[in-house]
Amino acid sequence: MSPSVLILLLICILTVAILYSSVGHGGASGYIAVLALFSLAPAAFKPTALVLNILVSSIATFSFARAGHFSWRLFWPFAAASIPCSFIGGYLALPLHLYKPLVGAILLFSAWRLFYRTEPVDTEIRQPPVPMALCCGALLGLLSGLTGVGGGIFLSPLLLLLKWGRVREVSAVSALFILVNSISGLFGHLSSLQEIPHFAPLLAVAALIGGSIGAFFGSRCLPIATVVKSLAFVLVIAGFKLLFV
Repeated sequence: MSPSVLILLLICILTVAILYSSVGHGGASGYIAVLALFSLAPAAFKPTALVLNILVSSIATFSFARAGHFSWRLFWPFAAASIPCSFIGGYLALPLHLYKPLVGAILLFSAWRLFYRTEPVDTEIRQPPVPMALCCGALLGLLSGLTGVGGGIFLSPLLLLLKWGRVREVSAVSALFILVNSISGLFGHLSSLQEIPHFAPLLAVAALIGGSIGAFFGSRCLPIATVVKSLAFVLVIAGFKLLFV
């Protein structure tokens, strides 16, 4: 890879990290789309994206929690059920054409609902019933393992559309949800770490810088409506990635 192409790749990784971390996400779907755009070996997509995802979601978790937005009561039932189910999803070998278009369409629909929502944000928040949260967490973990897309992509719109959490609270919960599931997924793909490109440390630096910028502004400065629309844009990227990449 030529220096000019590498610089352009780093800028793209930086931009993805800023956008995703501003809503509490790690950016796996965005990184995979960028790596595919730059024609890297497909075997490198998932391990590279998982490593960058862990770095950025760690920063987002710290930033949103430090700003006082994290809710353990909202987090634990979704995470407890998702982690084992993400292992199951990672081992299942279902035909891609059966589920990727459906999941991509669901993400695009969620993006549309969030972008054009007219009701005031952060109103009428209610705590999800634990049995329902466990069931949803199991399904989200399975989808995460099947698709290789971070579970927060599915968790954030679910929590917001069902009014189970406030916007920045959802971002904080999603950040840690993504972190634990990404670590779980990486352990399931340790053998693929040898496929990570030799310039991965440069990608990590770009992701760390972008993640720090996005998480700071998302947890403290950005208006709530802007965070919601940023999340909608992130869902569009993830939806198109599942449909076309």
